[in-house]
Amino acid sequence: MRKIICTALWIFSFSLLSQAQKTAPKGFDIEQKLMSTGKIDSIIYPSKTVGVSRKALIYTPPGYDIQKRYPVLYLLHGIGGDEREWLRHGNPQVILDNLYGEGKIEPMVVVMPNGRAMKDDRSGGNVMAPDRVAAFSTFEKDLINDLIPYIEQQFSVVRDREHRAIFGLSMGGGQALNFGLGHIDTFAWVGGFSSAPNTKMPQELLPVPKEAKEKLKLLWISCGDQDGLLHISKRTHEYLLAHEVPHIYYLEPGGHDFNVWKNDLYQIAQLLFKVVK
Repeated sequence: MRKIICTALWIFSFSLLSQAQKTAPKGFDIEQKLMSTGKIDSIIYPSKTVGVSRKALIYTPPGYDIQKRYPVLYLLHGIGGDEREWLRHGNPQVILDNLYGEGKIEPMVVVMPNGRAMKDDRSGGNVMAPDRVAAFSTFEKDLINDLIPYIEQQFSVVRDREHRAIFGLSMGGGQALNFGLGHIDTFAWVGGFSSAPNTKMPQELLPVPKEAKEKLKLLWISCGDQDGLLHISKRTHEYLLAHEVPHIYYLEPGGHDFNVWKNDLYQIAQLLFKVVK
């Protein structure tokens, strides 16, 4: 059973959720005939953190205009993936293009980086090797000190926290929560899909709940109801609930797979960078 939990204190988040459908409709991730579509490009940015140039994918929206400034969503992959995982399995450009075609989302740039910050950052092999797991933590510095400055220098984006979001799936969900809540002065929109055990314990994740109450535009926690990692999302939700931190907790049908994560992207894309009227 799908569960969406909000309290009377969470009017902002509840109002945002009401703007999106609770379950993505059939065909939401299938390419449609549209007047205009976005563009996916591969970029290479210098990483002082790692000491090499690193790859990322970037989606620019239909009608991208360098005379305008766009908000940015940083969208992270899982432990076995790389910067192309979302593209290979999630059809993010199709989901977003279809939503743009229906007028349901704000124009935004979406950056899909490689969250394994090490010199040999290729996917495959022993994903649980200590150096490869540690590289997911190292990505915090690479993201903040290297990737974000590069994006803001090279693309026409807004350079403030109110126009930056960070979300991810599984290991990337843990990263998004760890980094987003650890850098509330950098991100105003934060969320994890089926977050993995790399997610910090709630007390460490958000030791000062008041900060999140005052500064976050949206805090999203979601997971499939058949996912073996559900307890990670549940413990985070329960801590936020106990401390009256506004957030959306979305328990949806499914396991630990892209059927769930594509639906999550469909949902959050409609919430980001909007003002409740």
